[in-house]
Amino acid sequence: MSDLTRSWSRDAVIYEIYVRSFADSDGDGIGDLRGITQRLDHLVDLGVDAVWLTPFYRSPMADGGYDIADHRDVDPMFGTLADFDALLAAAHARGLRVIIDIVPNHVSSQHPWFVAAANAEPGSPERQRFHVRKGGSEPPNDWQSVFHGPAWSRLPDGEWYLHLFAPEQPDLNWDHPDVRAEFADILRFWLDRGVDGIRIDVAHGLVKAPGLPDVGHSAGLLEGTSTPYFDQDGVHEIYRQWRSILDEYTPERIAVAEAWVDGPARAARYVRPGELHQAFNFAFLGTPWSAPDYRRVIDESLAAMTAVGAPATWVLSNHDVVRHASRLATGRGGVAGGASATDSAAAAHHALGLRRARAAILLTLALPGSVYLYQGEELGLPEVFDLPPQARQDPIFGRTKGAELGRDGCRVPLPWSGTAPPYGFGPPGSRPWLPQPADWAALTVEAQRDDPHSTLQLYRTALRLRRSAAQLGDGELRWWSAPDDSVLVFERPAGNAPVNAQAADARAGGATSSIVCAVNLGQHAVPAPAGELLVASGPLVDGALPPDTAGWWSVPATGGTPPM
Repeated sequence: MSDLTRSWSRDAVIYEIYVRSFADSDGDGIGDLRGITQRLDHLVDLGVDAVWLTPFYRSPMADGGYDIADHRDVDPMFGTLADFDALLAAAHARGLRVIIDIVPNHVSSQHPWFVAAANAEPGSPERQRFHVRKGGSEPPNDWQSVFHGPAWSRLPDGEWYLHLFAPEQPDLNWDHPDVRAEFADILRFWLDRGVDGIRIDVAHGLVKAPGLPDVGHSAGLLEGTSTPYFDQDGVHEIYRQWRSILDEYTPERIAVAEAWVDGPARAARYVRPGELHQAFNFAFLGTPWSAPDYRRVIDESLAAMTAVGAPATWVLSNHDVVRHASRLATGRGGVAGGASATDSAAAAHHALGLRRARAAILLTLALPGSVYLYQGEELGLPEVFDLPPQARQDPIFGRTKGAELGRDGCRVPLPWSGTAPPYGFGPPGSRPWLPQPADWAALTVEAQRDDPHSTLQLYRTALRLRRSAAQLGDGELRWWSAPDDSVLVFERPAGNAPVNAQAADARAGGATSSIVCAVNLGQHAVPAPAGELLVASGPLVDGALPPDTAGWWSVPATGGTPPM
């Protein structure tokens, strides 16, 4: 594949912005589009290539905006279409691409289509756009909602409608031609405005098995279990149509799938030639703090994506899982649905979690492919477990009566500056929609900007090296033998040529040297690779790599013979 035909996304670093929690420009406590525009220089300084915006469309906000009432307008709490256009222009002027969320599995119960369906007669054309079944004393099948409880609720006349998420999010019937035509038009509406790509929410959920059969067993809806409502073969026809739409536009527009499926091989089906460009690597996000487990997932991911000619993607956190600076303190991987009450033990081990998080990002950024960052991880933000019950807004918390804390703890607004809330998130005196911890003063962008040992500076350094070193990004990975089975060591050899690389960084030894990444996931220090240290997640001790620490070294090109 020539440099002229390779996609910019093959090794892009894409930064997720949870719009409500990034920056508040008007003091109402809610992040907005103008706030993002005002803070774009932070992202340029950080060194990312693109941003992904969570939904900002008109919505009753039953599920943080993923319940959409109008896909072609901006909710007033976030601004206006003019504000979006200004944000897009400002991002493009800074060399940042913009990806938006498309939510095709369901709409809001206040969407005009569902309002019409609720008011229509049984069997009406309006109801055929959804999964509506005849009334009875029991739901039509045994399907359970991702947000707990039955996946069926009743219309006023007693008929049942399907909602794999909240009752306020009725599932669309993708067998109906109106649904397919509507979303093709929605795609063109935003692509015509100039967006650079789309992230597809619940990409694995659009098509349901004919007849909507019972599951017949306990199934975690977002855990890759084989079910009649997720990862059905029919979704791929939809994405082939969407790819043909994306391919109408120049410069290139991309699509990334949020597909919680059973491992990298199933995820690779979404990025076969003629389908989508990327699929989130939830197998990697779900990996526990274990060198053998990471190696297995990395090998499986690279093999699966190479087989279909697609790049691997790597992600450690997002708006649906416990932040990895807390999660890794427990050693476990990420699970969709956010925190449970038992996860709060991680809060007592923030130092351990942060050490592992810093090591994990060096591992992640050294791998071949594209990387997704979640806002605030560059600050080392922990999960906030102790939010007041009255402040929580995630429907998971309400539907489980507090047994599951849900996802609010990873969505607390960012701290930008100052020594007390709102930490520059909004104007002084404003009250963020979720309360910020009183001990976040040391985690603000302002506090970390000039600290050479801060997590923010670690991200900046690593991203600068990744962008400038031709060995990193897309390309080959060679494993080295490691001191023991709790350590990962691999080489990114000379000759790799990532799409986003500029002139090779002199510190990385130029194109004739390799870069070696070593990560110690064990309990004891191990010998560090010989070579020039480029960056480390923590201090080395007498030339040894301590536990929960990672680094990159410039070494002479091995010519394919791992020396360690």
